[in-house]
Amino acid sequence: MTTISYNLHGVQVLACSADGEKLRTDRDAVDLIGEAFGHHARLIVIPTERFEEGFFDLRTRIAGEILSKLVQYRLRVAVVGDISRHLTESSALRAFVYESNRGDQILFVASAEELAARLEAEQKAVRDS
Repeated sequence: MTTISYNLHGVQVLACSADGEKLRTDRDAVDLIGEAFGHHARLIVIPTERFEEGFFDLRTRIAGEILSKLVQYRLRVAVVGDISRHLTESSALRAFVYESNRGDQILFVASAEELAARLEAEQKAVRDS
């Protein structure tokens, strides 16, 4: 799996490349967990291109299996990319993304810049408290 590791606003990140094998099962998530732990990462960034179409159809349960496995190991996950087409097709996905983004374990963001801004705001809130 092609990944890079870096620090972003105080958070150690493992970022997956957009190319590479699609993430299809919780077994793929376990591979990511091992790689994240090897890099001491607390956040895994996954571009939308790495997911097969079924990931965004909640009825397939693919998203639930993959994301719950990552969160179970106390890793944060950021899904990065344009999912607007999927959101217009599914009210269930819209609700899931909305609720996920209200928390801090699973984030859906349109770009790396949006993710960086969110992490920066989190760090600022911690410093100010």
